[in-house]
Amino acid sequence: MTQNIPTIDITPLREAGHPQRQQTVAAILAAAEDIGFLSITGTGVAPETVDSVRAVVRAIFAVPEKSKWEQAITRENYRGYIPMGFFTPNDGSGTADKYEGYKLHHEVAADDPIRAACPLYGPNRWPGEVPQARKAILDYWAKLDGVFHLLLGALAEGLGLEPDAFREPFENPLTNMSLLHYPPQAPEEDGFGIHPHKDTDALTIIAPDPVGGLEVQTRDGGWISPGCPPGGFVVNIGDMLELWSGGRLVSTPHRVVNRSGRERYSFPYFAVPRHDVVVKPLLPPVDGFSRPPVHCGHWSAEIWRTNWPDQDADADTPELGTLHS
Repeated sequence: MTQNIPTIDITPLREAGHPQRQQTVAAILAAAEDIGFLSITGTGVAPETVDSVRAVVRAIFAVPEKSKWEQAITRENYRGYIPMGFFTPNDGSGTADKYEGYKLHHEVAADDPIRAACPLYGPNRWPGEVPQARKAILDYWAKLDGVFHLLLGALAEGLGLEPDAFREPFENPLTNMSLLHYPPQAPEEDGFGIHPHKDTDALTIIAPDPVGGLEVQTRDGGWISPGCPPGGFVVNIGDMLELWSGGRLVSTPHRVVNRSGRERYSFPYFAVPRHDVVVKPLLPPVDGFSRPPVHCGHWSAEIWRTNWPDQDADADTPELGTLHS
């Protein structure tokens, strides 16, 4: 087990017949099996594209409080503004997380037939005070879809699976993004920007904020900060890919602590399969790995339901993302 997060240039995945392709696939697989995190460069996503999203995220959180609350998430529509301190750790202990958010899901037209199959689909709520947000974010989202499928294909290849094993489940996905604002925490302040957790999706891609604050847990229980070159992205394996791989790929706990004295902004991309996909091992599970299959639509609905402070997980709630002491 390494104590650092490797940086990998994925240019060979983008160029047909590149002589370094196999070496790159092997490096991605090794990172995913080891610490579950990697930094990537060579994505083809221009820094200006990321800068434009960061600018609209700042603008969204600068909207007056009254307008934010008018755009807040509801139990019926988990899209829009997430108030500061809304979420607490999974077990109900500790202080509330110190961030405010804005939730976006895979953009689906209001009259799309898929909405009848799963109520989690639908059009997003876009802040009227930031009219440029929709185009900037959806352009960025489309580029990350491309990066995601390159990584997914590399992981399938590295695991010896058919190239399409991971592709079809992401047609009409439940992929989503969170726009996040972390005010600075005082050095003596308890709690976290986001408490230690594992991601419950398949794979996460994030453009690191220059302020820093993301920390990843090592196997020995320590915490390290992922290094990432300018213009690069941090990628981590989520519980769904861990399950699909029979425990070969590793979903690793991480957290955010912002003691920089500056405002921190983040906009992670969470890849989640289509609503009717059932995730279960595609390979014989490794020794000691045992987890029930997960129905993506049910799992996603439970995630949103149990986010409300007065709702608890029950026996029918998948244990994705659970940290076991």
